[in-house]
Amino acid sequence: HAHAHGHCPITGAHSHAYCPRQHGDSRSPCPALNTLANHGYLPRDGKCITPAVLIHALRAGYHLSYPLAAFLTHGGFFLIGQRRRRICLHDLSRHNCIEHDASLVHPDVAFRDEYAPVDIHLHMLDDLMRYSTDGTLMTPDDVARARVAREAQYAIPIDKVHAEIARGEMAIPAPLRGVPNEMLRVWMHEERLPDGWTPYHRVGLLHTMRMATRLRRSMRALEKENRKSAR
Repeated sequence: HAHAHGHCPITGAHSHAYCPRQHGDSRSPCPALNTLANHGYLPRDGKCITPAVLIHALRAGYHLSYPLAAFLTHGGFFLIGQRRRRICLHDLSRHNCIEHDASLVHPDVAFRDEYAPVDIHLHMLDDLMRYSTDGTLMTPDDVARARVAREAQYAIPIDKVHAEIARGEMAIPAPLRGVPNEMLRVWMHEERLPDGWTPYHRVGLLHTMRMATRLRRSMRALEKENRKSAR
């Protein structure tokens, strides 16, 4: 079936039940936003998204604070250079705007392509899960180790802006105590909210900045340790 006018004829126009993407739907490299579309917080076809629509979806679906939702939304619209104030999710895959090399679950954009692939590679997700220290939770320190290993594959480091974006991508979903691996797998691979999942606290801008700072410090410590070991 098709998601005509951004609605699912099976689940209903106002339902937040899961319905995966259909042929012709627009999707991004970001599982978080694709999940919001699959659950109807964003238009299910992933099209005609205004800043107000995106802010509301981030707040309703993930319980983000208004300052954080507004910061992510307006910053994202600015980075992809969309002046018409309406985007489709695929606009976010334009290379080196928000999308960047050294993703944990996506391959890099092909040479001379303007847009990056939006589907994750399952073997890359499996590789990410192997960094879980206890095999159950993915903690911020586990994410830091995964990012250091991924970025070490590049002779030229990714620039500071995209390095910060890469840390922020995991700073929002990863609480201090970590996120269950299976929950992360469902969210990233199936692009749906895990059964029974509800946001248990509001995620604010300051919290996200602190988590990104923690990831940055952990990564620097690991990189320093790796340089010592290489001598």
